[in-house]
This record gives sequence, C-alpha cells and structure tokens, in this order.
Amino acid sequence: MTTAEAINLLEKFRAGGVSRDKVVAAFQAAPVADLGFAQVDTHRALRRGFPEVIFGAGKTPEQVVKIAAKLFDREGRVLVTRVSPEQARALRRRFSRAVHHPMARCVTIERKPLPKRPGTIAVVCAGTSDLPFAEEAAVTAEVMGNRVERIADVGVAGVHRLLGRLQTIQSANVIIVVAGMEGALPSVVAGLVSKPVIAVPTSIGYGASFGGLAPLLAMLNSCASGVTVVNIDNGFGAAYAASQINALAAEGRGSRVEGRGTNAVPVLTRPRLRVPRRASLGHFPSR
Repeated sequence: MTTAEAINLLEKFRAGGVSRDKVVAAFQAAPVADLGFAQVDTHRALRRGFPEVIFGAGKTPEQVVKIAAKLFDREGRVLVTRVSPEQARALRRRFSRAVHHPMARCVTIERKPLPKRPGTIAVVCAGTSDLPFAEEAAVTAEVMGNRVERIADVGVAGVHRLLGRLQTIQSANVIIVVAGMEGALPSVVAGLVSKPVIAVPTSIGYGASFGGLAPLLAMLNSCASGVTVVNIDNGFGAAYAASQINALAAEGRGSRVEGRGTNAVPVLTRPRLRVPRRASLGHFPSR
C-alpha cells in the first residue's frame, strides 16, 4: 500500500464508502511476507512511496517469480533489475502484464501505471556503449511515475552534440548523466545547468579505466558544483534518487493537485508576485 492509497482508503472511510473493519484490516496487514528464502517488505511503498525492488542477479528464476508474485498481489506493480534471459522468460510466463526491457535488463509489471508527475528527468548518455545503464535509469524513473527525456551519444569527444540538446536538458528538473572512459561528461553538463546532476560512472573503457574506477574518481573530483555520484553502473540508484527529487519539485511551493487518491497528480503553478497597491515600476516602498 502506497501513501496515496492509504490516504484514499481513509477518505473512503470518512465518506462511508468502506467499513471500519476493512480499514483496520488493511493497516494490520503484516509488514513482511516470509517466503523462507526471502523476507518481502510489503510496507516499503508506504514508507518510501514505491514497492520493494527485486535485484535479479544471484537469484533463481523461481525465486524471482515467487517474490514478484507476492509484491504484485500486494502492490500491483513490480520492478526487477539485472534480470537474466531465463528470469525474464519465467516472469513473462507467469505474468501476462510483464514487460521485458532487454537493453535495461529490467522487467516491469504494472496492474495500472502510476500517473506521471509534472516535470521531466533527463537521462543523458555519453556513448552508445553506456546505453544499458542509461536505459536502466530511464525504465526505473518511468515506472516510478516520471516523464523521461532520453538523450544518447553526446559525449565530450563531440561536445557540439551536447550543445544541440542543451535546451531540453536545462528544462528538466533533474539530470542523470551516464558516462564511462574518463567520465568527463557530468562535469560539462553541471557547468551548463542550474538543476541537480546525478552522475553514473560506467565500467565501459580500456585497461586504465579499471572497470569504472577512473570515471568514478573523476566524477567525485568534479570541478563543477552540485554533482552527486552513485556507484559504478548503478543506473537504478541514480533514477531512484532522481525520482525522489522530482517528487519534491512536484510537491513544492506553488503546486496544486488534480484528482484524488492514487490518481492524484501534483501540477506546478506559477507563483503570483504580490505588489503593494501604491507600488509602481518606478517606486517600491521602503522596508
């Protein structure tokens, strides 16, 4: 149960649409489902706004399917990252709504997609070889209820490609920048925008890249202020943080909400400038 669903249930109770016993039963549901090999956190969405995410690596297809079944039954949406082809096939056999994203190595299952909050998250990718990690970020951000702008192959070897997409990048609320090799792109982007930049170093590169360590250290030592860095190849982690930032922007000052319950979508409005009656363009009252 997400926070929005909890609020919707309480509103229905206040309006007489559901009984007290049903509300009590919903909140008394155990916060953990014991599957023996896994303790599934069924209250993650209530605390964090999104259900527990399944990390596929190291799990058998049967384990992934059983965890996904419990989450889908309780939450109505599932995100599985780092899936193998075998895991993806097992999930698609079990769930008719399962969507495999091969490039991202993710599977999403949604009974009903989350409404898209206002504002966008830009996912900027340095090279085509970095696309799997950029796609992991993009798919994660989308399933969490965000609009995503994908911008690929704009690395510093041809910086004019980046400048050609600058307006789109600057209009985003959050920017995820994915790069391997020397990892210079996040610093370049951060010097051109006033929005949060989340850098994802990748393991793409030749020997002295040390499996992504070189771009990781470069990003941590960025000369541009405001660059946050996640772990090597961690597109999921970048997108999770970006989604939280975008949610705060949607809930910020000057926002209003359309709809109710799980369909509630915050909509940003332009704040009004209050000018004293006697003020004019040539005179402002002293303070």
